[in-house]
Amino acid sequence: MSESEATPDEEEAVDEEVDAEAEAAEADAESEESESAVEGALLFGVWDVSEIEYSDPSTKRYLNVTPIAHTMGRHASKQFEKSEISVVERLINRLMQTEENTGKKQRTTKIVREAFEEVHARTDENPVQVLVEAVENAAPREETVRLKYGGISVPKAVDVAPQRRVDEALKYIAEGTKNASYKSKTSAAEALAQQLTGAADYDVGTYAINQKEERERVAAAAR
Repeated sequence: MSESEATPDEEEAVDEEVDAEAEAAEADAESEESESAVEGALLFGVWDVSEIEYSDPSTKRYLNVTPIAHTMGRHASKQFEKSEISVVERLINRLMQTEENTGKKQRTTKIVREAFEEVHARTDENPVQVLVEAVENAAPREETVRLKYGGISVPKAVDVAPQRRVDEALKYIAEGTKNASYKSKTSAAEALAQQLTGAADYDVGTYAINQKEERERVAAAAR
């Protein structure tokens, strides 16, 4: 057999390589098409998220803002992929984490949409920008852990990782919304709007800011 003739195995390997390159090119084309489709889109068809400003560089990486409010759980099985989805959807998911609201995504999305309209009516600002500022202000910088020394439990102050800071801020906002609206005449959308505007203004009377200050106060005493 001459050197120019290829064996069946070599021909099969070449075909597989060509197919792989074609699939990669097709995937790149689909990615570019989806990015171009998302570019210029508006959150809830109203709010522009292309010019959001960040004041806290530590949490900027974990405060992703996109016009997509429902990714159908595509990131659920991937570790740390929660920071890749929009912070608006993360707020929606956090609001569902109660016995009464588990799984009611469309209902919770409607609550957030109405809350954003209320925030805009109160502040005349982009509610997504207000949400980012609220999360930055409500994110604790210090907390305590318990270390055991010979059977004795001792509190110790530690810095909070940026990703956990965002998680905790969203938790405080959701808890404050529930506390203000549960068995109350205040609607969930109005309670959420109050939490967002209060946290964005760093109002200590707001539940989220109060919890953050309390967490840092306890940590300061444990230094």
